[in-house]
Amino acid sequence: MTSPLTAVSASPERWTPRLWGTLLVLCAAMFLDALDVSMVGVALPSIGSELNLTTSTLQWVVSGYILGYGGLLLLGGRAADLLGRRRVFLIALAVFALASLLGGFVDSGPLLIASRFIKGLSAAFTAPAGLSIITTTFAEGPVRNRALTIYTTCAATGFSMGLVLSGLLTEASWRLTMLLPAPIALLALIAGLKLIPRSAREQNKGGYDIPGAVTGTAAMLLLVFTVVEAPEAGWASARTLLSFLTTAVLLAVFVRIELRSASPLIRLGVLRSGPQLRAQLGAMTFFGGYVSFQFLATQYFQSLLGWSALETALAFLPAGALVALSSTKVGSVIDRFGTPRVIVAGFVLLVASYVLFLRISLTPAYAAVVLPSMILLGFACALVFPSLNIQATNGVDDDEQGMVSGLLNTSIQVGGAIFLAIVTAVVTASSRSGDSSPQAVLDSFRPGLIVVTVIAFAGLLITLTGLRTRRTKETIVVTKSVPSPEAAREHVAVGD
Repeated sequence: MTSPLTAVSASPERWTPRLWGTLLVLCAAMFLDALDVSMVGVALPSIGSELNLTTSTLQWVVSGYILGYGGLLLLGGRAADLLGRRRVFLIALAVFALASLLGGFVDSGPLLIASRFIKGLSAAFTAPAGLSIITTTFAEGPVRNRALTIYTTCAATGFSMGLVLSGLLTEASWRLTMLLPAPIALLALIAGLKLIPRSAREQNKGGYDIPGAVTGTAAMLLLVFTVVEAPEAGWASARTLLSFLTTAVLLAVFVRIELRSASPLIRLGVLRSGPQLRAQLGAMTFFGGYVSFQFLATQYFQSLLGWSALETALAFLPAGALVALSSTKVGSVIDRFGTPRVIVAGFVLLVASYVLFLRISLTPAYAAVVLPSMILLGFACALVFPSLNIQATNGVDDDEQGMVSGLLNTSIQVGGAIFLAIVTAVVTASSRSGDSSPQAVLDSFRPGLIVVTVIAFAGLLITLTGLRTRRTKETIVVTKSVPSPEAAREHVAVGD
């Protein structure tokens, strides 16, 4: 379903220098997104000390980014289709660079949070635009699989390097962690202006789905905001319950608008495809479980074992290194076995990693527990993440690649926010009142780690359903919307 004007049909060994350059620019943007998310966590204590921020205010240095990113991904994905992927990507990348500069020089908490929100907002446009540029530039099959494997590897590498770099940079100044992405983004922007191919705008005769954009964006923003605030406000508080109710109403209105719109923000018929739905749910459970695991593991290393920020980062490094080293091989594995089987294998390793980590104790057991857990985690991420991206974008028309990319990234971010909040609530509920001994803290972590394992197991069960039927193809064939709203709800063919 890739346009012959932009697709690459040559073998992977024959990529031109311009194609490599285009891919590297897109990888740089994804690398920065992941780098920025992981670097800020280690710098938070220094930020709070210098800017005199309370814990609740400091939380929004992280949550502000999540709010902008998770809340606007649906709009960012569709904007890439309608306004041109190249244009949306480059403008958003420029905003990201400027926001990075702003974040490095601010002298107040509100300004820092505002800069983080703007960075999250810009990432909500670069992520789906970048992914859709890849899927419309590289032909579906081995060529695209290789490109997507490299692309997703850069995200994992950025996340791992961010943990290490933040430990080093924060020793000098937390401002360096905010400023570092700026020059990289600027170089990527300059290269992107020369290398990224121009893309035609969608022939959108049905007009723009402004009501859908407003209600969809409002629903995502409110959902992420509610989940982030729920642990502090209380899950059963009137504010939290009212926010969830309002979110449900907005989502119901959004669905109704999308079913009736001639040019919807999200064509809901896409989700009738089994492989597409499994990719979205798999992304939610995969990232939600991983973010929760990283949160608990970081607390365990630093609070209970007394490890420094750099030592903690190095503990996670084997997982990131395995993802980076396997990037050249995973594409051929996916070509041979297909995304459903590779995703299932990855989730099996993920569950095994979390089960093994349940053996942690107050005595450090790096060689017996931590290292093998991280190795399994690395192999799992190397298999699952690129496979989910490939499965979600295969068989989708060029003019809907941005929409599907935005939907996938939304699933990832919303899954991360929701499951992290659930795991945090479980740990809090398991804490013994008045007992802050190391053993009591460790005992409160175990139920959270069990929930993380259950989340991964749920992802495994979801992806196992993809192996039930024999396939003649590993791709998803999803037809485009048709003018009639009634026909649009029925007109979907699945080739998996």
